Amino acid sequence: MLELTRWKIILVLGSLLFGLIFTLPNLLPSGVLASLPSWAPHERLSLGLDLQGGSYLLLEVDTNALKQERLTNLTEDARTKLRNDQVAFTDLGVVGDTISVRITDPGQIAAATSLLNTSLGEPLRTGGRDVTVRDGPDQHILVSFVSAAADAAASDAVTRSIEIIRKRIDALGAKEPSITQQGANRIVVEAPGESDPEKLKAVIGKTAKLTFQMVDADVPASDLGAGRIPPDDEVLASDDRYAPAYVVKKRAVVTGEMLTSAQLSHDENGAPDIAFTFNGQGTTRFAAVTAENIGKPFAIVLDKRVISAPRINSAIPGGSGQITGNFTEDSAHDLALLLTSGALPAPLNVVEQHTVGAELGADAVKAGQLSILIGAALIFAFILLAYGLFGGFAALALIVNGLIIVGFMSVFHATLTLPGIAGLVLTLAVAVDANVLIYERMRDEVRGGRPPMSAADAGFTRALTTIIDANVTTVVAAVIMFNLGAGPVKGFALTLLIGVLSSVFTAVLFTQVLIGWWFRTFHPKKLPIT
Repeated sequence: MLELTRWKIILVLGSLLFGLIFTLPNLLPSGVLASLPSWAPHERLSLGLDLQGGSYLLLEVDTNALKQERLTNLTEDARTKLRNDQVAFTDLGVVGDTISVRITDPGQIAAATSLLNTSLGEPLRTGGRDVTVRDGPDQHILVSFVSAAADAAASDAVTRSIEIIRKRIDALGAKEPSITQQGANRIVVEAPGESDPEKLKAVIGKTAKLTFQMVDADVPASDLGAGRIPPDDEVLASDDRYAPAYVVKKRAVVTGEMLTSAQLSHDENGAPDIAFTFNGQGTTRFAAVTAENIGKPFAIVLDKRVISAPRINSAIPGGSGQITGNFTEDSAHDLALLLTSGALPAPLNVVEQHTVGAELGADAVKAGQLSILIGAALIFAFILLAYGLFGGFAALALIVNGLIIVGFMSVFHATLTLPGIAGLVLTLAVAVDANVLIYERMRDEVRGGRPPMSAADAGFTRALTTIIDANVTTVVAAVIMFNLGAGPVKGFALTLLIGVLSSVFTAVLFTQVLIGWWFRTFHPKKLPIT
């Protein structure tokens, strides 16, 4: 094993060069780093929330609200389908997780069941549709989502929420935010440098579900006061200055998902508003609705509150318009940001929040640096006192190991956290442990009568199996922690995983090349560790 083959030398020199090149940007001042040519590496380690300060939010996706919304939409779809096919019905509504409707004419039950079975819901990839339609008692038809579709919708809502939250935080200018899923329906948001969690909550926690719904002007005020409204209508509170509430059609004619852009604008009086543009589908639908309803009001609804209810004076075929309301410059800007990033598929509930001050983060960095220096000094002192020259080789391997770890974490934009620093210190100890096994095996071989070269070679060969066995268990533990953990646990696991892999490389191959070079150069008669 001590043969100085070309591939070993190239691999050792390459790893050393890699560590130096990609660790260097972390040591250079920002001004010097910015002046480097474009081909030079500029990646730096990102510091976690606990090292530079910022805001932490633990959010929970309200999948129950999502389920109720899907049931409401499905109810309105069923109402429309039955009316269009002139099927008489009563008692259409949601009962638990099921939609129930009573068909008035028993002779139409079979046709109604077939109609709903083929037209409601969405197709599944595995075949069939995501809803089941079955007969119930007393001329009722029951419609419900299949369990697999409901689970998939909830999972998709969490995934989409993460992407939308990322867009919103990026628009705020937060540096290197960490947004990860925790469990089935929770999301952890860490925004380093963002000291105001309330602002963060206001931007990422607002659902921002925009809909355009027709106002039902035919409902008398007396019916509204008595709570008598048509089943396909709903009453929404208003934020404009003209009415406390509006009766609108439940079914949205156009939704915010059809927007391609939304930005802060101003009307002819200089008041802030939001200029928007629809995509092709939204343009076509908006043009048709406005052409069919000239003279009627329609409501612009944000998160179930009417922000404006203008009257349609003419068809609007251009696919663009303005949203007016009681906006300030900041509120119009924030709403445009939310609409551009997209609506959350379900409301988010804040489960936990806290802020780490920048001063506390700076103290943590200093404490982490001190712990690494003290740990490295003690390890170096032990290894040099115990094994002399070979201990010096192990110390050099530890330095290269640190360069490789920082280099890899910089290349992959990994985030260094305080637990990650603990993982780094633990890695140094693990690396020394491998050298201790090798050197103690060498001592045993010398005591057994082997010559120096043969003893050194046997030390590497026979200790290698034990080193691999010991580190495989650590790697498995690190992988499990990385996959199942969150936040600090993930940071610790990542640093530990990279560190263990690099420490085995440096402790075995790097020191092997150094010892092989020493034998070839000095032809020793005895090992310096005996």
